[in-house]
Amino acid sequence: MVTVYPSTVEREYIVRNGFLHAGMETFNMKRVFLIVLDSVGIGEMPDAADYGDAGSNTIRAVASSPYFSMPNMRKLGFFNIDGVEIGEKEKDPAGSFARMTEVSKGKDTTIGHWEIAGVISPKPLPTYPNGFPQEIIEEFSKKTGRGVLCNKPYSGTDVIRDYGEEHLKTGDLIVYTSADSVFQVAAHEDIVPVEKLYEYCQIARDMLRGEHGVGRVIAIPFTGTPGNFTRTTRRHDFSLQPPKVTMLDQLSGAGFDVLSVGKIIDIFAEKGITEYVRTTGNEDGINKTLDYMKKDFNGLCFTNLVDYDMLYGHRNDVEGYAKALTYFDERLPELLAAMGEEDVLMITADHGCDPSTPSTDHSREYTPLVMYGAPVRAGENFGTRKSFSDIAATILSYFDLTPECAGEAIPVFKK
Repeated sequence: MVTVYPSTVEREYIVRNGFLHAGMETFNMKRVFLIVLDSVGIGEMPDAADYGDAGSNTIRAVASSPYFSMPNMRKLGFFNIDGVEIGEKEKDPAGSFARMTEVSKGKDTTIGHWEIAGVISPKPLPTYPNGFPQEIIEEFSKKTGRGVLCNKPYSGTDVIRDYGEEHLKTGDLIVYTSADSVFQVAAHEDIVPVEKLYEYCQIARDMLRGEHGVGRVIAIPFTGTPGNFTRTTRRHDFSLQPPKVTMLDQLSGAGFDVLSVGKIIDIFAEKGITEYVRTTGNEDGINKTLDYMKKDFNGLCFTNLVDYDMLYGHRNDVEGYAKALTYFDERLPELLAAMGEEDVLMITADHGCDPSTPSTDHSREYTPLVMYGAPVRAGENFGTRKSFSDIAATILSYFDLTPECAGEAIPVFKK
């Protein structure tokens, strides 16, 4: 029998009007806070060489920095995870933990998050190492009424440095990609207002389906002058909708709240999400997660902290990456202190992005899973799991829902 809990709106109505639904004497408040440390991989997977990632180990690379310090994550059991080769293992971990295997064919943000939510992708999303076919560029140019610059894989900072001045002179859009399945469009906010850039990206999203269905079309607004261009925080991702039912769909469909912090709303194309807030970076993401912890809701809060990947992994910045992880660890006690008796905290990642390798792209790695809270059995090592989707099945089991998506529930909760 499935227990259906009242949503936030229903509870507010009940409290405001001073009565309960029939048979509902108390609110059983269950909350899961799932935080994705974007790109914090913990070592190469067996098929890493097939992706050009042999030897990649994001956490080992970052731990080599003198700025790296994660004592609070160590206490939860992070260093006890199979294959993690850094730091001192915790004798009596406060949390339980596992090493997660990606089954999907790919190593990008979209596929990683989809698998976390219970959708396994048997084929990689299309990538364009030589740029997009000319017919796509011509159609995009015709529909937007603007020319196109670049059209090849490029670093996000380098592309506006190298093409920004020409863009200012011509008004042509800077279109580029990476090793990921992305169609990125950069434009100066003085030349193309942000809302117009979003309109252009929606045009591209509508075009790029089927054979050319990239995971994300990304709007990259920037400001500044030649030699001093800067990307702004008004980036926006236009994602494909997941092709199958996710845990978000199941939770929201059963009346639970599904709250998005950061780019989760974009990765899932809004599907299955009941409320969202965008963020400007890791600090803002942590703060907004804490804000949700202080509010009354019943369900899942799904957070992505993107700086590790966007600011440091792709730029091969080991020191910056280390400082960012140390900052998260310093804020972790605040998150733990804000948890209620029925709250569960899960910390994981979606892929790797080793900042010490010559590549600036994502890496095919195992990811961590740390679980903590009063309902969680402490000190359990659940070994190497077969799929990221076990996270979805575990969360659904906590809310007494039978998964309609992939994954096997981890038996982490107390009876």
